[in-house]
Amino acid sequence: MTRAQLAPRQDWLWALVHAPRERLQSAADRMLSPHRFEGLREPETGLVMVRGRVGGTGDPFNLGEATVTRCVQRLIDPQGMHCVGVGYRLGRDLERVRWIAQFDALLQHPAHQTDLLRSFIGPLRDEIIATRSAHAREVEASRVQFQTLDPQVAS
Repeated sequence: MTRAQLAPRQDWLWALVHAPRERLQSAADRMLSPHRFEGLREPETGLVMVRGRVGGTGDPFNLGEATVTRCVQRLIDPQGMHCVGVGYRLGRDLERVRWIAQFDALLQHPAHQTDLLRSFIGPLRDEIIATRSAHAREVEASRVQFQTLDPQVAS
């Protein structure tokens, strides 16, 4: 897969991973039910090591472990096209990761990609960005500015 093909996939996977569960579930009920999928790797939960860096840029160190669920699904296509989707997400939501993998596989199929990007992924991405921006504005409005008082300037 070339870099030009990878960028849109990263975009839709980002939107799927950050989608609210309810929104993903309702879309899955509507859009995935007419299709058949084969579980190449059924959803499974495990641990990954989270790494940090001293001071943000220094030497790496092991911060701790995080629970991750992963899944690989293949779209069963009557024309014989092989589309394999992956789903990875923090946490233990097996069903959600299965939906992500199935949407990823369906989005790789040329017959479904344009419509799904326009009707589902684009609005979903815009909704996530708007929600995050609103939250960032809320946080910024409540930010407290701490200033140190220099005794020489105060006198």
